[in-house]
Amino acid sequence: MKTILFSLPGNEELTELMATKMNAEVGKTTLRKFPDGESYTRILSDVKDKCVVLVCTLHDPDEKLLPLYFLSHTAKSLGAMCTCLVAPYLAYMRQDKIFNEGEGVTSTYFGKLISGFADSITTVDPHLHRIHSLGEVYQIPNKVIHAADDISKWIKENIKNPVLIGPDSESEQWVSEVAKNAGAPFTVLQKVRHGDRDVEVSVPDVEKYKNATPILVDDIISTARTMIETVQHLKKAGMKPPICVGIHAVFSGNAYRDLLDSGVEKIVTCNTIPHPSNGIDLSDILAKEVKKLMHHI
Repeated sequence: MKTILFSLPGNEELTELMATKMNAEVGKTTLRKFPDGESYTRILSDVKDKCVVLVCTLHDPDEKLLPLYFLSHTAKSLGAMCTCLVAPYLAYMRQDKIFNEGEGVTSTYFGKLISGFADSITTVDPHLHRIHSLGEVYQIPNKVIHAADDISKWIKENIKNPVLIGPDSESEQWVSEVAKNAGAPFTVLQKVRHGDRDVEVSVPDVEKYKNATPILVDDIISTARTMIETVQHLKKAGMKPPICVGIHAVFSGNAYRDLLDSGVEKIVTCNTIPHPSNGIDLSDILAKEVKKLMHHI
């Protein structure tokens, strides 16, 4: 089956990389707004009997959803065999239960919406908190890709004498996995409570890591408050300026500038959301997994 990839605005670079690795063509579209704000969608490439891959990362999702919906239905109306969504960052995963009376479980509604127009979904490290698998929310074939191996590989190839730092005990499982694959040591900040407002944070075995390059790793960097706080603790402990690594570069408001200004050496993210900090390319694993998933449709 022939494959054709379409990029939603802003996803062009990742689409080109994936197309090269999938030996597939990149389709042409016209997507614009009418003067009254409605969306106009036109597919300019031949999609008949082809598998259409729609590449659209879903940060700021409300703006993107209708063009995506129209594009998928238009492709089907023109004879496409299937429409596969690649959403490296997947929105609406946090509201997975009712916290306050009168709320809706928006992760479920969003899942139903996408399952209604896409034949499969591929994403990277979604926020699965109380949800155990994406299949609980999406009624279509799905694949969750983990970026840990690619992050480990990047650390191995780019950092001499690294030590991975977890901001708290909750992060230990995730940080230890990245550290193990990178062949690097890791440590987790310790909090000692002396009173209600007096919490002392220390770096265990700090002397051992004084000459190492600290690496802070997180899945989503949104407000960056946790990372900024951790940077301050490392400074106090007399460690070198850290390198901050994130999977999803959400960076709300001034978060990116605030993190840069906090005294870090560098910020590196995966290319799940287009951002100047992108330095870890996941197109290879995305291309492989999308191909595999096509056989289950």
